[in-house]
Amino acid sequence: MEGYKKEFIKFLEDAGVLKFGDFTAKSGRKIPYFINAGDIKTGEQIQKLGEFYAKAYFDKIGNKKSVLYGPAYKGIPIAVSVAVALAKEGLDVPFFFNRKEEKDHGEGGVFVGYTPKQGEEIVIVEDVVTAGTAIRESMAILSKLEGTSVAATFVMVDRKEKGQTDKSAIAEVADEYGFPVYSVVDVYDIIEYLEEDDTNRENVERIKNYLKINGAKA
Repeated sequence: MEGYKKEFIKFLEDAGVLKFGDFTAKSGRKIPYFINAGDIKTGEQIQKLGEFYAKAYFDKIGNKKSVLYGPAYKGIPIAVSVAVALAKEGLDVPFFFNRKEEKDHGEGGVFVGYTPKQGEEIVIVEDVVTAGTAIRESMAILSKLEGTSVAATFVMVDRKEKGQTDKSAIAEVADEYGFPVYSVVDVYDIIEYLEEDDTNRENVERIKNYLKINGAKA
């Protein structure tokens, strides 16, 4: 495993973002581990998170300028931190996010921050993809922006789970919308990381058993 992946997983674990136990994902599935960006609580943590996303951005997109979109609520601080991290590396990109409920006073509308212009490309920054539910919700919201397109989505972890078919949710999203979904690490990286410490044996077995049922075939 590449060094930065191990560093990132350790960061997620130390920050309490990566947890093990019994959880229910947004998709409704019962899962043995959980990735929760809402547990990023300090300035140093959110700064580091943004830096990891920025590294992935440069690796996959390069210096191409886009507009960052952070879905409410967890995507909001991610978008801000990634924009700051990219700016520190010389790429100043705008960002925006949505409100859960459309505002009917003041400036109004469902979006806050930059307003993407016709012809501009949007990059979604999310925490995880399980069944693709959150990305589809984002696409429904972003469809209100005429003349724009989504170029990619970046997430912390690819859970490598089935979506609505035997394909992975990420593969389904790519097929459905025509853009790639990139992750810093995937669940098999997490398994490899955990296997380095024998005290993690139970968690490893639970994740493997879960993937036997819910893991993607492609």
